Amino acid sequence: MECSYFAAGVCRSCALLPVAYGDQLAAKQARVAAALAPVAPDVAWEEPVASAEAGFRNKAKMVVSGTVDAPVLGILDGGVGVDLQGCGLHTPGLAASLPVLARFVSTARLTPYSVSDRSGELKHLIVTESPDGELMVRFVLRSTEALARLRSRLPALLGELPIAVVSANVQPKHKAILEGPTEIPLYGDTLAMRINDLTLHLRPQSFFQTNTAVAAVLYRCASGLVEAAAPESVWDLYCGVGGFGLHVARPGRCVVGVEVSEQAIESARLSARELGVGGVSRWVVGDAAAWVSTSSAAGEGSTTGEGVPELVIVNPPRRGIGAELAGWLEGSGVQHLVYSSCNVDSLVRDLGAMPSFGAVSSRLLDMFPHTAHHEVLVLLTRH
Repeated sequence: MECSYFAAGVCRSCALLPVAYGDQLAAKQARVAAALAPVAPDVAWEEPVASAEAGFRNKAKMVVSGTVDAPVLGILDGGVGVDLQGCGLHTPGLAASLPVLARFVSTARLTPYSVSDRSGELKHLIVTESPDGELMVRFVLRSTEALARLRSRLPALLGELPIAVVSANVQPKHKAILEGPTEIPLYGDTLAMRINDLTLHLRPQSFFQTNTAVAAVLYRCASGLVEAAAPESVWDLYCGVGGFGLHVARPGRCVVGVEVSEQAIESARLSARELGVGGVSRWVVGDAAAWVSTSSAAGEGSTTGEGVPELVIVNPPRRGIGAELAGWLEGSGVQHLVYSSCNVDSLVRDLGAMPSFGAVSSRLLDMFPHTAHHEVLVLLTRH
């Protein structure tokens, strides 16, 4: 991928850009295979899943700087705004929306936040595009001072862009934090993310993979692993909006999804109803590690009445599942574990804490081209 920003030295986020994409993929494969070798010496590696080299990123997280009449959407470099509206990673719909949103910042008089002066209101613009070309637009503000202006100009923006959801997030702290806890809905409710043969629903504070095409392959691969094991009961921990659990929900199979985000669970429940699997799935707000111990003791989520499922899917953040959940899985009666990891180092640590499980197969999926980041899907079966 050619990038004028990288060539000019103003953005180095894609650190591997000078490396041919095939070599990037091979290096990632070698890295994750070497890391997993001590804890999974007999694992069978499947062919890596490649990504498009450009136009794959469905989410733009833009720092807003400059002035109200000349806003800059991009990043900060030494406190100075660098405009990245032409970033080649973004999907075409995102790329087309950013100049329109920059004009809206001016017409709505949303003064960009100045880090050095600690003044202004608009800190970030977070924009997500669905596979059908609809947008979710979030304005991260320092306070609610600009809400009236934003609301008054919003109808004009809705006339220019295919927007499904607009919200304002309030982040008052002078810290390098992307967003705050308060979300104020301004228009719409959910962004429909059509992926494979189902529709997931994304609300403003819910997580979704930023590479839609590779995420679709990830869900299909995981679903294939689950179908081969043919469990009657599945727990989907760190389930987000239900991507894994909804892909494997079937009549006769009990699926329970657990996620700390209430918005994400609301989305999963909506998707389950639309898919007609609400009767065989349950979606719970809670911390995965804390939930499993209490729920297994109560006999929840199992068709056998033994208090544990036959198969567990985990898709944790970069820190991994941690000692508490790994210890519970090790001592449980769970027979199969499907682990989707975005950090092979925490994955290795977690597998080391579960010696009763053996890694059967593994696959690298390149969610993040031109960076060292990676996604690894591993199937483990109890010895």
